[in-house]
Amino acid sequence: MIIKKDNTFEKVGYILVLLMVMLQGFYAVLAYLDPALFSMIRGTELVVSGDADWVKIYASRTLFIALIIGYLLHLRSYKILMWAALFGVVMPVVDASLAYQAHASWLVVIKHIATVVYLLVIFFVLRVVVKKSP
Repeated sequence: MIIKKDNTFEKVGYILVLLMVMLQGFYAVLAYLDPALFSMIRGTELVVSGDADWVKIYASRTLFIALIIGYLLHLRSYKILMWAALFGVVMPVVDASLAYQAHASWLVVIKHIATVVYLLVIFFVLRVVVKKSP
């Protein structure tokens, strides 16, 4: 990993995206290994144990997203990552809504809202990086 020493925004953006990739990878593994626990963490409990298959489907898609974002980060495709962060806001907004409708604790709903803020921070940091690049 070689990052120019004079580009603080690139370093920050890289780290923010890397943390997002790691969290999504962790969520994917957790959702696959323990769907019920994962569902509770996300704010919606499994009512029927057969629904665990749907959580595992979520896990595979989450892992796919983490791998794609990780690869784009490896390539330093900051412009694509910038837009992915902005478009990715859709997911935690829906998650917050579902958690709220499921009467999850406010901490769970706030966690989803914090994810929205995190993605917007990534968008703005990478926007600076993209504007500064030749």
